[in-house]
Amino acid sequence: MTLSPILRPWLLAAPLLGLVFTACQPGGKSTATGPDLIQANLDTTVHPGDDFYAYSNGTWFKQHPIPASESNWGIGKEVQNEIYARLRSLSEEAAKAQATPGSTQQKIGDFWAAGMDSTAIDKQGVAPLKAELDRIAAIQSVADVQAAIARLQPLGVNALLGLYVGQDAKNSEKMALQLWQSGLGLPNRDYYFNKDARTSNIRKEYQQHLTRMFGLLGQDAATAQQNTQRVLQLETKLAASSRKLEALRDPYANYNKMTIAQLDQLTPGLGWQPWLAQMELTKADTVIVGQPEFYREAGRLLKTAPLADWKAYLQWQLVHAYAPTLSRNFDQENFRFYGTVLQGAKEQRPRWKRVLDAEESALGEALGQLFVKEYFPPATKERYEKLTANIMTSFREHIQQLDWMSDSTKQKAQSKLTKITRKVGYPDKWKDYSSLKIDRSSYAQNVMRANQWRYRFELSKLGKPVDRTEWGMTPQTYNAYYNPSNNEIVLPAAIFAIPGLKDADADDAIIYGYAGASTIGHELTHGFDDEGSQYDEKGNLRNWWTKKDRQLFQQRVNGIVRQFNGYTVLDSMHINGKATAGENIADLGGIVIALDAFKKTEQYKKGEKIGGLTPTQRYFLGYALGWQVHQRDERLAQSILTDVHSPAQYRINGPFADVPEFYEAFNVRQTNKLWRPDSARVKIW
Repeated sequence: MTLSPILRPWLLAAPLLGLVFTACQPGGKSTATGPDLIQANLDTTVHPGDDFYAYSNGTWFKQHPIPASESNWGIGKEVQNEIYARLRSLSEEAAKAQATPGSTQQKIGDFWAAGMDSTAIDKQGVAPLKAELDRIAAIQSVADVQAAIARLQPLGVNALLGLYVGQDAKNSEKMALQLWQSGLGLPNRDYYFNKDARTSNIRKEYQQHLTRMFGLLGQDAATAQQNTQRVLQLETKLAASSRKLEALRDPYANYNKMTIAQLDQLTPGLGWQPWLAQMELTKADTVIVGQPEFYREAGRLLKTAPLADWKAYLQWQLVHAYAPTLSRNFDQENFRFYGTVLQGAKEQRPRWKRVLDAEESALGEALGQLFVKEYFPPATKERYEKLTANIMTSFREHIQQLDWMSDSTKQKAQSKLTKITRKVGYPDKWKDYSSLKIDRSSYAQNVMRANQWRYRFELSKLGKPVDRTEWGMTPQTYNAYYNPSNNEIVLPAAIFAIPGLKDADADDAIIYGYAGASTIGHELTHGFDDEGSQYDEKGNLRNWWTKKDRQLFQQRVNGIVRQFNGYTVLDSMHINGKATAGENIADLGGIVIALDAFKKTEQYKKGEKIGGLTPTQRYFLGYALGWQVHQRDERLAQSILTDVHSPAQYRINGPFADVPEFYEAFNVRQTNKLWRPDSARVKIW
C-alpha cells in the first residue's frame, strides 16, 4: 500500500561512531569526559558565519568519506549501521533456532535465511514471477488489463494506480479510499521533460535499463527495444498529466471526493465498481482522488493505447518491483540504474543489509518488539517524553508572544498545540503478523506474501473507526513525522541516538539542539507550517484562521520561499522554495522554539564553556550534528527534483541566517556570507 501523502515524514538523510541512546535529563550534566565530540567535528578553517555546515562538520566529513556502496553518508547512516548489526544478530539467532512454526521467531528466521540464500535465488531466476508474467502475456482486452492491474496491487506493484486507504482529510474520524498519481518508472514527472544535460542523460540511461530488463526476461533484442519504446511512450503520457512536486503540497487542490459513479464519469467506460471488487474493495462507495486529471488521462490511455503497450508496461512494472529479490543479473541491473546512475553509488551495499531492509518492510514491528526490549528501556522513553513536554511549553509561549497573530487565532492555535498527541519511542500496541506465511522456499514469494498481508491490513481499515494508536514507522527507524489527520508527532526510539556519545557525556546544549530542535520542535512546527496549519485540532482540513491572520502568515511563508529560491546548488540548480517551504518552516520553528526551552536549563544559565564553546554555541552545533550528512552530486541533483526537504547544507545555513542568537553566538558580521539584513530575516513561529 502507498503511504498517505499527507503523512509527510521528516526524512533525515543522515549520522557517527557506535550507537548509544542519549537521554536528556532536565538540569543534566554540563561537563563531558574524554574528547568532546562536538569540538572534534569542527573545521576551524571555515568561518561559522560563512558556511556553518562546513564549519560544524567539516572535519568529520574529511574523516568519513562516502563509502563506495552509498550515495550519501552521515549521522543517520552511522546510527543505522549499529541498528543493522543488532537486527542481524537477532535474525541470525532466529534462523538457527528450532522455532515453533508460525511464531515470530520462525518468521524472522525463515525470511532472513531465504533472503541470504543467494545460490537458491540465482537458480530460481525469474521463476517466482512466472505465474504473473503468464497472466500478463495472456491479456486480450482492456478488461484483462484492468484485471492484471488489480492483481498486481496487492503484490506491491503500483502499476498505474496509486491506491490506498487513509483518513479523510475533512473528516479525520473516517477512513477513506484514496487515489494518488502513480505508475512512473522515473522518480517524478520532471525526469521525462527537463532538458538539462544531467536529466537528459538519465533518460538515455533509463531507456538502456528498460531494454536490458526486457532482455533478462528472455526477449530478443528487437522485441526488447520495441517494448522499451512502448513503456517510454506510455509513461511520458502519464507524466504529462502528473502534478509537479510543489503542486502536491496543496491539501485542498489534492482533495477531490466523489462517488464511484462520479469516478466512472471521470474515466468513461472503465467500470470502477467491478474493478474495485477485483482489488478486494467491495465496501468502497466514495473515493478521494488527489489528481483527477491524471486519472482522466489514465482512463483514456486504458481505452486507446494498444494492448501490446500495456503488456510491456505491466511486465516492466512487475519486474521493476521485484528485481532486488530475483537472481543476480536482475538485481545488479536494477542497482546499476537506480543506485549508480540516479544516485551515484559506486558499488552495491552488502546483501545482508539489503535483506534486513526487506525484512524491516515485511516484519518491521516484530523486529521492533525485540529491538526496544534490549535497546530502549522505559527510563529512556520517559526522559524523552519530558524533553518533548519542555519543547511544547516553549512553543506555547511563542504562540502567545506573536505580534502578528490576533488573540482569537492564538486561542485556536493553542488548542491545537495542546491536543497534539505525542508518541515517543515505540507503540503500546504491536501489529499481529500471525496470518502472514513466511518460509524458506522463495525470497521473492516471501516478499509477495508480506506485500499482500500489508495490502489487506490497510484495506481492512475501510469502514472501521480510525486506530489512532497505530504507528507509521517502526521504533528502529531513524526518522520521525507529524501526521496532520491525527494531529500527532511520532518519534521512534532510534531518532534520539547519537553514535559515540554516552548519556553521561551528552550535555543539555547538544540534546536540545539535536533532539529538541531538529526533531521534536521540527515535528511540532509541522502542525503549523504552510500545509499543516490548514488542519484543525481534530485533524480535519478546515480553516481556523481569521482572514487577516492568514494573510500575515502567508507573507512570512512567502519570505522563506524567496530565501530558499535564492540558493543555487550544483552550479545551476535552485532549491524549490515552494516545494520545500513546509520543511524549511519546521526547521526554523524547531530551532527558535527549542532554543528558548534550552534557555531555561541550568547549563544555559551558568554559561560555562565546554571544549572552549559556550552553551549557545553548543546548542547550534548540536542542531548541526543532526544534519551531519554529505552526498554525491547525483543524489543531490535527484533530491532537488524530488524531495520536499532542502539539502542538508541549507537546513543548517538557511534557518540559522534568520536567528539573531546565531549572529551573537558566532560574531556573524555583514562581511560574512550568511549575514542577512534584519529586514530580510524570516520570523514565523
